[in-house]
Amino acid sequence: MAKKVHPKAFRIKQITDWESRGFYKKDSGKLLKEDFEIRQFLKKKIGKLGVEKIQIERATGKINIIIFSARPGLIIGRGGEGVEALKKELEEKILKKGKAALAKNKVTKEIKLEIREIRDPWASAALAAQYISQQIEKRVPYRRVLKQALDKITTVKGVEGARVQVAGRLDGIEIARTEWLKKGRLPRQTLRADIDFAQDTAYCTYGTVGVRVWIYKGERFS
Repeated sequence: MAKKVHPKAFRIKQITDWESRGFYKKDSGKLLKEDFEIRQFLKKKIGKLGVEKIQIERATGKINIIIFSARPGLIIGRGGEGVEALKKELEEKILKKGKAALAKNKVTKEIKLEIREIRDPWASAALAAQYISQQIEKRVPYRRVLKQALDKITTVKGVEGARVQVAGRLDGIEIARTEWLKKGRLPRQTLRADIDFAQDTAYCTYGTVGVRVWIYKGERFS
């Protein structure tokens, strides 16, 4: 029987890298939990501003958070006000670096926020999945949304194939089912195949609809 494997996890250290990087030998469980809380907080605050992924790099006493977004200007704000407000809130809520922590001399970490722009949003599986889920939440017919998304993805330079899939009570029908569209090549069993994968959830009045997107960008040998 076939086993379903996450396309990115399948290729870690072959052509992809970990989203969290650093030295985690001591208190690794606490640090990984902290990374998870940082991501959850940022997704809640700026998740709808075209955020593709969040990478976290740790060094002694420092945390570098890299946010990849299609709309960096909305995150940065006028004169960097948005980034500073986000950084302050992160320090107070996640890292316990507020007034109480300062009084107890628990300040051991310095946060650096770095915003990077995504040049072509349709080359990103995460952003394509977000678009599909947002359109389904607006009650746009799912077949039209899938076709539009697939056409836009496959017209991007460097993309050789893609697959878009939705599952759930589509258009409010009682029986849940899975529908998908595919165009081009998608060699999911090839380790050197550069496949971007993402999943998202559309929250509708009749229930949730799961969204999955695969984008194949050719083979990588290094």
